[in-house]
Amino acid sequence: MTLLQKIVKRIFDIFISIIAILTFCPVSLVIAILIKLESQGPVFFTQTRVGKDGRDFIIYKFRTMVEGAEHLGAGLEIEKKDPRITVIGALLRRTSLDEFPQFINILKGEMSFIGPRPTVPSQVDKYTPRQKRRLEIKPGLTGLAQVSGRNTLSWAERIELDIEYIDNYSLLLDMKIFLKTFGVVLFSKDVYGKNGNKGI
Repeated sequence: MTLLQKIVKRIFDIFISIIAILTFCPVSLVIAILIKLESQGPVFFTQTRVGKDGRDFIIYKFRTMVEGAEHLGAGLEIEKKDPRITVIGALLRRTSLDEFPQFINILKGEMSFIGPRPTVPSQVDKYTPRQKRRLEIKPGLTGLAQVSGRNTLSWAERIELDIEYIDNYSLLLDMKIFLKTFGVVLFSKDVYGKNGNKGI
């Protein structure tokens, strides 16, 4: 990625984040109220994820499960009809609105709108030297793997798509992924894997 590409990508990230946060602020307020009314616990779910160059950061999501869900049941794995998921949480997951607070991460510079999805340190510890290449750029809210099969792909397949994105990066590729993301979100495609599971 050239310096010019990095500058343009960052400007786009800042622009899209500000527009999204301002536009959907009323919706976010309603979501926050519904989360608090339905179950005890914080509005946001926070978790340590690994970003560019292996640096840890705290990711933000709307809470979609009962408080402390990562310590109950299947842990970090989530089934399609997981009893830990709240009613409003199921809706947020189906529409991907649970990911909306990550625009804060993007605005802070910890994430980009497009890039490999950030994962937890325990998974990064298992990476091969090749797989660690996905840490060469900032993680994204959406990416090539998300518009190419999302959770129906194996973890190894997703990482290979992330590396493909890095090796073939262009602003045109970002635009194609940006446009495809709307279709994925609109039709709630591939939210859960072939076995009905998804990571927390």
